[in-house]
Amino acid sequence: MNNAHPKISVIVPIFNREAYLAETLESIVTQSVLPHEVIVVDDGSTDSGGEIARSFPSVRYHDQTNQGAAVARNQGIQLASGDFFAFLDSDDRWMADKLALQLTAFAANLNLEMVLGHVRQFYSPELDETARQKIQIPKEVMPGYHIGTMLIRREAFFRVGWLETNLKQGEFISWYLRARDAGLQIAMLPEVVMERRIHQTNLGRNSDLNGSDYVRILKASLDRRRASGKISSLPGDGEKPE
Repeated sequence: MNNAHPKISVIVPIFNREAYLAETLESIVTQSVLPHEVIVVDDGSTDSGGEIARSFPSVRYHDQTNQGAAVARNQGIQLASGDFFAFLDSDDRWMADKLALQLTAFAANLNLEMVLGHVRQFYSPELDETARQKIQIPKEVMPGYHIGTMLIRREAFFRVGWLETNLKQGEFISWYLRARDAGLQIAMLPEVVMERRIHQTNLGRNSDLNGSDYVRILKASLDRRRASGKISSLPGDGEKPE
């Protein structure tokens, strides 16, 4: 992989996403600026996802028993050697210049610690019109408060800490608020850097963060902000991170 730029470790957790995984990995290994390494953590898949991942020569493959996406991402971080971390879900895809745009932002502002970008949602081709009507995309392009848009300095990630593994959903909401509360320097690029696939089995759609978990996450953030004399808020424009 390309060593002419800062080393980027890309972490992809997978669990039974054989239909989309090749497209996801292709969007990583064809970046205009190539990452230092791509780490796929197989969270106990029972389909051919592992074979697909191993068919990419540049991918490092690690498998484990099923423990959830947060555990898989944390495992990938433990294996990573890069100066920067990036993440992509196994059913989404990056735009070809995602990493290049973000590295340019870091080079222009040496104080930046995390760079996000915008997201475009799209219907997966297998969805027929009836399914599309049932799964309405509320907004085509939106600020990407989503782990898949993030590029973060290694030391900044560890200043915030590991993803919480006790949450079924909402671990990135919780982690992002911890990053905000810790005072990380964050930029949101105007460009679309990721496309989020809408399909029948989207985890975030089928297992929405329940009210009690969301309240608990917000309360933890408010408690941290009050302790430091600050006031907490969710990301701008009414968008929730995923």
